[in-house]
Amino acid sequence: MHSQSFSIRDIAVALTAGRLAFRAMPGLSAAYAAVFVVIGVVLMIAVGVLNASPLVLPLAGGFLLVGPAFLSGFFELFRVLRSGRPPRAIDAFRGFAGAAAGVWAVAGFCAFLFLIWITDVGVLYAFMIGAEPLPYELPWLIKPSQEVVAFELWAAVMGAILAFATFAVAAFSVPLLYERRVGPIEAISSSVRTVFANPVPSLTWGVVLAAATLLAILLPPLLLVVLPILAYASFALYQRVFPSDDADAPRAPGDLEAS
Repeated sequence: MHSQSFSIRDIAVALTAGRLAFRAMPGLSAAYAAVFVVIGVVLMIAVGVLNASPLVLPLAGGFLLVGPAFLSGFFELFRVLRSGRPPRAIDAFRGFAGAAAGVWAVAGFCAFLFLIWITDVGVLYAFMIGAEPLPYELPWLIKPSQEVVAFELWAAVMGAILAFATFAVAAFSVPLLYERRVGPIEAISSSVRTVFANPVPSLTWGVVLAAATLLAILLPPLLLVVLPILAYASFALYQRVFPSDDADAPRAPGDLEAS
C-alpha cells in the first residue's frame, strides 16, 4: 500500500479536524469515551486500594499500548459524520463490534505488549520499591520519594520502547484494516514503513498522542474530550497519508476544516 509523506503542518490540520468533529457531536463522543474513562478510574482506584500508587503512571502509559485497538468506534462516528448522516450511539458500538478480523489481530498484538509491559513493571516495582505500602497522598497524587522517582523514570524508559513499537504498528494499520483496504500483514508493514519514512512528523505525532493521553488519564474528565479528538485526528491524518481513490470515501482533514 503506497503512502504519501506528511508533515507537522498536516498533524496540526488533522488536530483541527478532530476538534471540529468533536464539536459536531460532543455528547455522543464523550459518551463513548466514558466507557474507557470508567475502566481507567476503576484501575486507578484499585492501585490506591492496593497501596501501590506509583503504579498509576505505568498503568496510564499502558493505555497507549492497548488504546489503538479500540478506535474503530470513533472511526465509524467520524465516517458517518462526513457522510452527512447524523451519527448515533449505535454507530460507535457497531464500528467497534464489527471491526475487521485484522483489527482484532492488531488488538491481540497490543494486548501482548501490554502483558509484557505489566510484567516488566511489576518486576521493576518489586526490585526498586518492594512491599512498602504507598497509598495516594491525595486523589491520584503520588508521594515523590527518591525510590518512586527512580522507578517512574526507569519505567518511562522501558515504556517508551514498547509504546513506539505499538505506535509504528498501529498508527496506520488500524484505520487501513477498519476500512478493509488491505490484509493484516500489508497493513502493519505499510504502517511501519510510513512511520520510519517520516521520522520527524511521526515522532512529533507520537509525542502529542502520548502527552495528551497521559495527562487526560491522570485527570479523567479530560479524557472525555481528549480521547475523541485524538481518535478523529488520527483518522483524519490517515486519510491524508493514505488517500482513497473512491469518490464516496470520507473527506480529508482539510475538507472538514473548510466545511
